[in-house]
Amino acid sequence: MSTRQQIIINRIKKGSSGINELLREVNLAIPKKVSKITIIRDLDELIKDNLVARIGNGPAVKYQISASTFLFEPLDVQKYFLNEPDRRNAKVDFDFEIFDLFKSVSVFNDDEVNLLNELNVRYQNNIADLQSDIINKEFERLMIELSWKSSRIEGNTYDLLETEFLIKENRVAKGHTKMEAQMILNHKDALSFIRKDSFKNISPSKIQKIHSLLTKEMNISNDFRNKPVGITGTVYKPLSGSVDVKKALDEMCGVINKKENIFEKALLLNLLIAYIQPFNDGNKRTSRLTGNAILMVNNYCPLSFRSIDELEYKKAVILFYEQNNLKYFKELFIEQYRFAVDNYFNSGM
Repeated sequence: MSTRQQIIINRIKKGSSGINELLREVNLAIPKKVSKITIIRDLDELIKDNLVARIGNGPAVKYQISASTFLFEPLDVQKYFLNEPDRRNAKVDFDFEIFDLFKSVSVFNDDEVNLLNELNVRYQNNIADLQSDIINKEFERLMIELSWKSSRIEGNTYDLLETEFLIKENRVAKGHTKMEAQMILNHKDALSFIRKDSFKNISPSKIQKIHSLLTKEMNISNDFRNKPVGITGTVYKPLSGSVDVKKALDEMCGVINKKENIFEKALLLNLLIAYIQPFNDGNKRTSRLTGNAILMVNNYCPLSFRSIDELEYKKAVILFYEQNNLKYFKELFIEQYRFAVDNYFNSGM
């Protein structure tokens, strides 16, 4: 966001404003004067990014903050996390209204949709040129790298080569716990399952099935959570009762099943399952695999998250917990989709 656009946002936050009013505000705040057409262009960009809404027509047109501004407003992520959780002015409680907002808001703007669609066409062209044995081999490679990285995000200490030997040869690495090996093997089973099953529509029971595979033999309950849970690094408190948890999952599935954009479905599953925290443990693992299930059933490239920085991933999720802001996570998601198309199922690799 440019300095001008930030000035415009800050002014509109004080109340709906017209073009001339915004022009005066900007020219008072910056040394180099700008024209009305420049402000109009800035407003058009802010509208495209769901930060500002245009009200009325002609000379009477006004601009106001969009109801979804907090979802997309740029934040200085590193500055935000300089403060300890108790000093971040964070939202503490789960907000059911987020589902109503997602019913009417598109997660990706037009430029982002075009970029993701172009990447997906490239993926479709790549995979069309591959024989089935090569596709299976590439899927195995992605499975290994996803199992490694997704487990690593959860604190697993297996490295990538150790993960490969565990998955391909069932060779347990020395110096690691039994639970670490089990976590990785569970990822393999869950990914194999979602490759074969149909996830055209998502439901709480399908999410529960993925969770059961991811937490098999790890002493983690597969029941929906009925007690409060705390999350390290944030003051955010998810819903505490199984009835409310089930209600939130039902509403989430209803919103996602009505979305047409596959990338939007996948991103929202990644964030909202983690936001709801339906299980005592294994929620983010479940969110990543469920998001991939939606991609795969629609013949989109799955994400391995191989190149993602674990700390930045966690920051992006916490930003959604505390501010309901998904901009940083969206940037990481697009980056990971580009990485997946560049690095898997590619005949030119």
